[in-house]
Amino acid sequence: MRSLSDLISAGVQGTRVLVRADLNVPLDTSTGDPIITDDGRIVASVPTLRKLIDAGARVIVVAHLGRPENGPDRSLSLAPVAIRLAELLGQAVRLSTDVAGPDSSAQANALTDGDVLLLENVRFEAAETSKNPELRGVFADQLAGLAQAYVDDAFGAVHRRHASVYDVALRLPHAAGDLIHAEVEVLDRLTGEPARPYVVVLGGSKVSDKLPVIQALLPTVDRLLVGGGMCFTFLAAQGHDVGGSLLEEDQVEACRELLEQAGDRIVLPVDIVVAEALVADARLQVVAAQRIPSDRKGLDIGPHTVAAFTDHLKDAKTVFWNGPMGVFELAPFAAGTRGIAAAVAAVDGLSVVGGGDSAAAVRQLGLDESAYSHISTGGGASLEYLEGKQLPGLAVLENAATESTT
Repeated sequence: MRSLSDLISAGVQGTRVLVRADLNVPLDTSTGDPIITDDGRIVASVPTLRKLIDAGARVIVVAHLGRPENGPDRSLSLAPVAIRLAELLGQAVRLSTDVAGPDSSAQANALTDGDVLLLENVRFEAAETSKNPELRGVFADQLAGLAQAYVDDAFGAVHRRHASVYDVALRLPHAAGDLIHAEVEVLDRLTGEPARPYVVVLGGSKVSDKLPVIQALLPTVDRLLVGGGMCFTFLAAQGHDVGGSLLEEDQVEACRELLEQAGDRIVLPVDIVVAEALVADARLQVVAAQRIPSDRKGLDIGPHTVAAFTDHLKDAKTVFWNGPMGVFELAPFAAGTRGIAAAVAAVDGLSVVGGGDSAAAVRQLGLDESAYSHISTGGGASLEYLEGKQLPGLAVLENAATESTT
């Protein structure tokens, strides 16, 4: 992939550069005006933008927020993101009122060297996510018409064949941003010849979301530690009653087969924090993983499991962690995730937090981000990369063509 440095070395002063960034941050709208609750992805976008600004580029940022279903949705406007991005960059960030229409075109043409324009939520245009390549192509033409070069720095979106991720790169001279290069470098270390012991920690709610990556990783990992809601389907596969815990009955047989094939390397919880309901003032009980009461639901791994998982991580030289161990958003069920986060941070080797809820947990729980070798910005993209899938947004960047096809 052509690097950002290569693009800048070729000269970008006075050039309009379209940057696909991942600014999909969580918003709290309970008090009226949207409040960003985790600005990690905005922070991660700053280095690439700053390099382009300092090189005199006229920067046009395209990004999405949430999943608007019926066109423009003011609750998903990028306005609060523009404000935060301006604070981090220390300069004004303009926001267009449309995505690739008259206002975007006028504002793009009015940019001077070092200026930044953020286009309104790209998913306000249905063509962005359309499976019809002709519709995507028309929209990509409009986006490409705003700029003279393209940089993709949105690793969290590279597994999507979307217009702003895939089709625009076919139409403009393109390069990968520093964030994408860093993500790929780390993931290549995990899929190549990782230092051993290599331990993977998986959590999150559904085993169906992680089954492909489990199947891909099991031949190479030394230990796979399973927590979160997905552990209950594995426990059910062992024949245990999981009470009212999250259970994917259609995945029980698949989990049973995995345990038969590699049960010596799959480590499940030994105790579970249970409660009658998922509420902040829940009455907690810690029970053996094999003895979850029928009227309780498991909502976190227990202290003995945290200790056992920590022991399995102590000698690890490579660790990949994706998915919380419980419902960490509520304090009563955060201890498991906090404990595992601390154990991963203490690893003497490569420690990778696989984006998504895991990265959010590190920040929400107030943990030291610098303690980890790498915190990914793309949960789904990271998993698909580890599965060995070809990611459209990366594949198109590997195309060395630099002439516009528009």
